Amino acid sequence: MRGTATALAVSSSALSLAACGAIGGSGGDGSSAGPKRDDITVGLLLPDRDTARFEKFDHPVISKEVASLTHGKGKVLYANAEASAAKQSRQFQQMVADKADIILVDVVDAKRIAPDVQKSKDAGIPVIAYDRLAQGPIDAYVSHDNELVGQVQGRAIAETLAAKAPGGKVVMMNGDPADPNTAQFKEGALSRLQGKVDIVKQYDTDKWSPAVAKAHMKQAIQSVGLDHIAAVYAANDGMAGAVIDALKEAGASRIPPVTGQDANLDAVQRIVAGEQYMTVYKSFIDEATYAAQMAVNKVQGHDIAFDALTRDHVDSPTQKNIPAMHVPVVSLTKDNIKNTVIADGVYTVQQICTPTYAAQCAAIGLKLK
Repeated sequence: MRGTATALAVSSSALSLAACGAIGGSGGDGSSAGPKRDDITVGLLLPDRDTARFEKFDHPVISKEVASLTHGKGKVLYANAEASAAKQSRQFQQMVADKADIILVDVVDAKRIAPDVQKSKDAGIPVIAYDRLAQGPIDAYVSHDNELVGQVQGRAIAETLAAKAPGGKVVMMNGDPADPNTAQFKEGALSRLQGKVDIVKQYDTDKWSPAVAKAHMKQAIQSVGLDHIAAVYAANDGMAGAVIDALKEAGASRIPPVTGQDANLDAVQRIVAGEQYMTVYKSFIDEATYAAQMAVNKVQGHDIAFDALTRDHVDSPTQKNIPAMHVPVVSLTKDNIKNTVIADGVYTVQQICTPTYAAQCAAIGLKLK
């Protein structure tokens, strides 16, 4: 749980600094600020629209926090790559041309974005890798402990199969190989699965596409046999939904345990309905908030506040010892929906417990007022 412990320590430090006025304050670290102290532009590049959190939470949360930290004078210049690395490159270059003060980028392809990161650096514009670790000379990275995410997913499968189907056959639906997080998720999951289950099929999923995942799952069902699949490791919620659709269409009378990640609303509803076993709740609200704080403090020259937010360090294939923050993660199941996404204000009971899910919600203690 090293990532969680570190993130909690960093969060505590960040809150302490905020109380002292170092974050978003008037120079609590004694650093001098430039003439655009509050009138700053933060470029935000997000990778796709298939992942529900990006449009619904990450973009608006970052925009709101930047405005709050800059007394309403700062703004966010936003673009979504719609899963195209080429489009994201063009968007990145446009933000450099538009002279954004700093760029937050959640990459489509970590390697292909490196030349654009270098151009930004050459133009004197800092770059913070958001959620996925970009290659090139980035200034910082904010995400979750990705190996820990995979461990949480793998542990969920290993523990449920140990009781119900020891050594059962598992299909692994991994993420996009161009995403550097994918290898870490996979490594973490394998560390909990190998030697405990029989991994019969593994697939990489181009661009995290649910359609690709569904096609792969159909292949797995045909190869392994519907009744012989004991569980499916799906690296995120979009793919989990596609996997479950494929299982239903194949005639599954009972859905085997399927993992996920991101705590999308439809995934939470599938968990309520007993179709998806779990998801990894990564507080994207915290992640987005801290990313905005890092960006504003970097531009404004608040070095102490920035350093407090980036006490971890990570390596990329092109750079060592990158300042980083790891935000904690939680395994979300039927048992803790109320204490996670509802308690944090991500969703309301009304949003989750639509008429379709009302009976299942009531059965696990989620009741409409």
